[in-house]
Amino acid sequence: MAATNAAAGAGTASSPDLSGTPTGVPPPSYSSSSPAAPAAGAAAASSSPSSSGAFVFPREYHFPAFFTRQTNLTTHHAQLNKWSALVLAYARHHHLFRLALSAAADSDLFRNRRIDRRLGPADIRELVDFMRKEGRAEYYYRSASSSSSSGPSYSSSGSGGGAAAAGSADGDVVFIYWRKPEEWAAAVEAYVEETGQKGSVLTVYELTEGEGTRGTELHGMDSEVLLKALNVLVKRGKAQIFGQEDSLGVKFF
Repeated sequence: MAATNAAAGAGTASSPDLSGTPTGVPPPSYSSSSPAAPAAGAAAASSSPSSSGAFVFPREYHFPAFFTRQTNLTTHHAQLNKWSALVLAYARHHHLFRLALSAAADSDLFRNRRIDRRLGPADIRELVDFMRKEGRAEYYYRSASSSSSSGPSYSSSGSGGGAAAAGSADGDVVFIYWRKPEEWAAAVEAYVEETGQKGSVLTVYELTEGEGTRGTELHGMDSEVLLKALNVLVKRGKAQIFGQEDSLGVKFF
């Protein structure tokens, strides 16, 4: 990844809006291991977002080499794994579900003002493509088709998504899956089980903003990511989505 100098500036805000909204540290080493995914299921549903404190960047972030594209293919793959793990951890900490790449490029996620380095736009897109192949990112594209009885239709350029509109892969907004839709489906299912709401009807608003989900990772969830998770449950015969886009309801079986 090409190293790009960043203009020196003041410290970044502790609560980033990227949705479209140290001395003495040892030098970084790259490992080929893939980033570990957070556990899904009951633990996911019951644990609250971890955004109360400041995000702690990994030691690699504090060295210029981390922002420089490694020429060795094996080392570069490991470097992309490290960047992917950082993006996922950062998004989970701040409870972010999508990134506007233009805004994120100038945030502390991709720009380290202390060492005057940043990840360039081309490198960020290469990282997103890497994460897409791992099922951890997906370009946002909303289909023009109208809602049906099974809920609104969403597609994207990511693997596992629907047909993308021409050029959507070059869009600015991407979903970041620190939990994959299948993992969110398990979290929703666990929440329904734990709260005894099988056979009940809940609205999308209740799941994302209601008092019942407060203190869980479902609270404040991006509604479109939630719909992806709910559609996983629909395909498994464990839920039914009905209603119009602005008032969707879900029945769980």
